[in-house]
Amino acid sequence: MDGAMQDARQAGCLCYLAHAPLGAAFESDADSRCSDGASPYQRSTPALFDGAQNCKYQRGPMMFRSVYIAGHKGLVGSALLRNLQKNGYRNILVRTRQELDLRQSDDVHNFFSQARPEAVVVAAAKVGGIKANSEYPVDFLLENLQIQNNLIAASFESGVKKLLFLGSSCVYPKLAPQPIREESLLAGPLEPTNEPYAIAKIAGIKLCQAYAQQYGRNFVCAMPTNIYGPGDNFDLDKSHVLAALIRKVHEAKSSNRHVVAIWGTGTPRREFLHADDLADALRFLLENYDSPEIINVGCGEDLTIRELVEVVAKVIGFEIELEFDTTKPDGTPQKLLDTSRLLALGWKPRISLPDGIRQTYQWLLESSAQLRGWGH
Repeated sequence: MDGAMQDARQAGCLCYLAHAPLGAAFESDADSRCSDGASPYQRSTPALFDGAQNCKYQRGPMMFRSVYIAGHKGLVGSALLRNLQKNGYRNILVRTRQELDLRQSDDVHNFFSQARPEAVVVAAAKVGGIKANSEYPVDFLLENLQIQNNLIAASFESGVKKLLFLGSSCVYPKLAPQPIREESLLAGPLEPTNEPYAIAKIAGIKLCQAYAQQYGRNFVCAMPTNIYGPGDNFDLDKSHVLAALIRKVHEAKSSNRHVVAIWGTGTPRREFLHADDLADALRFLLENYDSPEIINVGCGEDLTIRELVEVVAKVIGFEIELEFDTTKPDGTPQKLLDTSRLLALGWKPRISLPDGIRQTYQWLLESSAQLRGWGH
């Protein structure tokens, strides 16, 4: 070990060398043996976040010879795939659900032993809104635990250099102080309507942190706010709130029916981030963030569900009358993330909510025949 490296190790902030992306044209399903034989990262695990000293972040962007996106067909994974391609990544590994069942440990480990990705993004998960979480708590808890445990363990065993795990804003307590700081994790009871999903995500966070603490692995965790955009699920039984509202207003316009029924009181406040903005933030974190502490990803602004429906209606161009079903749950009163940690590192979102909804709605009009959960 040279003198500079020894000094960095003693300071507790080992700075990794950047790798230029290698490989020919993008191959979605090609196996890749791209490990350069480097030893696993050995670094101390800092105890506290110290943005001023900046010792928990590498000094230059990391690039990877290959990146495996688990969940590349989903809303977030597909956006990340587009972002990485746009930014010069060529050897991006993906597998469909039919090709690789992430719930099966042996299959996942076999894939990692053959493909040998240098970086992994865990964007695969069983997701859904309040209705789906309430009706299928076993599925949400068990399947998410299986998926993330298999991916994280296989990443460790195959010597993956960087893993980025996607959590969720629902991991925070129901009544967390607003805006929600990362330190609020496990500081109070969760929102009951999505508790199974949240518990699974918290387990994934803690597993990544355990690998960082025990083995010095570079496994990091991002906590996105509510995400929307092209590729979303518009099935009213499984969708998240914004996709459901876009569909409801669209169907009201198509049938010239001005009354739109909304779950709850319309008073809960929510924050929304476009999937393309999240993808850009994930690439930024993959290349620049090197801390076992979780980091929030959001836009820093929220609005009520009532206000959100009004924005959707304005974008779609249809006057509506809201009918609130107060027998249905509201969920958490407010979920606004404190993103000051990410902003301090130099990243910020670019897509406004009206522009993002307009883009998503245009995509919906062009793609509705092939949409998940869109039945006519």
